[in-house]
Amino acid sequence: MNYPESYFYTKEHEWVSVSGEIATIGITDHAQHELGDIVYVDLPKAGSHVDKGRTFGSVESVKAVSDIYSPVTGEVVEANEMLADKPQELNADPHETAWLIKVKLEGDNDLSGLMNAADYSAYAGAEG
Repeated sequence: MNYPESYFYTKEHEWVSVSGEIATIGITDHAQHELGDIVYVDLPKAGSHVDKGRTFGSVESVKAVSDIYSPVTGEVVEANEMLADKPQELNADPHETAWLIKVKLEGDNDLSGLMNAADYSAYAGAEG
């Protein structure tokens, strides 16, 4: 599996990409592969607040429902509305078009506790 080098990754299989004060969050290719066919995505509305390490939504597949954890703290500025009608896009392109939410960062958002692509690839490989 290929993981974008510019992203950071969590042990719960989320990714985050930061550009300025906006963080884009999604689930990894490993996560969608483990879940199987995704049939529903529950995401917060714009204006909601997310906290680092806490759940902000869930992904439902034919196998299970999994919570999604935020790798950062801030205000949701956008949720990927496409996923309401086409949750299966997470199976096709979890690292690009099927991002979950965009968050305006606030407070301490130290990314040093997250993994880089190489470390995450090794971690996911050891799990799989």
